[in-house]
Amino acid sequence: MSKRDYYEVLGVPKNASEDEIKKAYRKLAMKHHPDRNQGDTAKGAEEKFKEAKEAYEMLSDAQKRAAYDQYGHAGVDPNMRGPGGPGAEGFGGFAEAFGDIFGDMFGQQGGRGRGAGGRQVYRGSDLSYAMEITLEEAARGKDAQIRIPSWESCDTCHGSGAKPGTSAKTCTTCTGSGTVQMRQGFFSVQQTCPHCRGTGKIIPEPCTTCSGQGKLKKQKTLEVKIPAGIDDGMRIRSTGNGEPGTNGGPPGDLYIEIRLKKHDIFERDGDDLHCQVPVSFITAALGGEIEVPTLAGKAAIDIPEGTQAGKQFRLRGKGIKGVRSSYPGDLYCHVSIETPVKLTEHQRKLLKDLEESLKKGGAKHSPTGSSWTDRLKSFFSG
Repeated sequence: MSKRDYYEVLGVPKNASEDEIKKAYRKLAMKHHPDRNQGDTAKGAEEKFKEAKEAYEMLSDAQKRAAYDQYGHAGVDPNMRGPGGPGAEGFGGFAEAFGDIFGDMFGQQGGRGRGAGGRQVYRGSDLSYAMEITLEEAARGKDAQIRIPSWESCDTCHGSGAKPGTSAKTCTTCTGSGTVQMRQGFFSVQQTCPHCRGTGKIIPEPCTTCSGQGKLKKQKTLEVKIPAGIDDGMRIRSTGNGEPGTNGGPPGDLYIEIRLKKHDIFERDGDDLHCQVPVSFITAALGGEIEVPTLAGKAAIDIPEGTQAGKQFRLRGKGIKGVRSSYPGDLYCHVSIETPVKLTEHQRKLLKDLEESLKKGGAKHSPTGSSWTDRLKSFFSG
């Protein structure tokens, strides 16, 4: 059956003084002492004697009484689970089933579990590191070294967090479990102990080197392998290189986020690459062969006669082979017609002569000009 309220057991109000509690206990102890109860009443009297003794031990200690007043039986006996019946303690199974939900509501975070001695075990937080690489490095992959924070045991206190010559004490509120149960109406809600913050220990005199943490933050070099084909925004996970866990919990992970530097020539779109290729208007008009860059070197493109601005040429397999791809992408070259500048008088005369000659030839020399003129006339006439 569930435990009775300690004040109810002794028959005193919650604001009873120490003397009143002591008198009530003495009265009950004399009444139910095993030596004064024999025969059929012995067993019942013994149970009541133990119950009164337990109630007095808790309420006569100021610290335990304060914990009991705030958290109920969970404040002095966090491992207790009532098997059933009315009252907060009778819903121990319910509290266990819904502990994570209520725990999140009242401030518990992170991955949790039970460690040795019943203490709450917390997984360490994950760390994030942004790494900037070039397009060439992303295409080929690389081995890199990064500096990340690490935590080492404090040599002064040997990881205890206590000043040399002293030691950590078991938290009296949670009796070392790191958690307490708080009554919410009919529910018993488990939460992190507010005094020891879930560690189960209180450090009266913290180590001055590590400020009671038991560990010191330092820097370490980590080797990272960047796989070929990685893209902007992808993450590489390094297991166990995050922040350390609490109460023996596992460490978090390190996530390396990839950022691609802007390239002078190429723009990446998945596994494909795009680039702008300047072509002189003479070559565009007469045709010819031009060289274009690729990540693997140079390649040649045949420019057909009469090539217009914006024309796109596709070089198969000249893109990037993604991390999860079986074949490399393509390279798309977009033609940009280059207009000559700083012309000499002779060059100007040649171009004007060419223009007059083209006008005499009519629409056949300007495949888009005639349609544009027609649309313009239609627009203004309408």
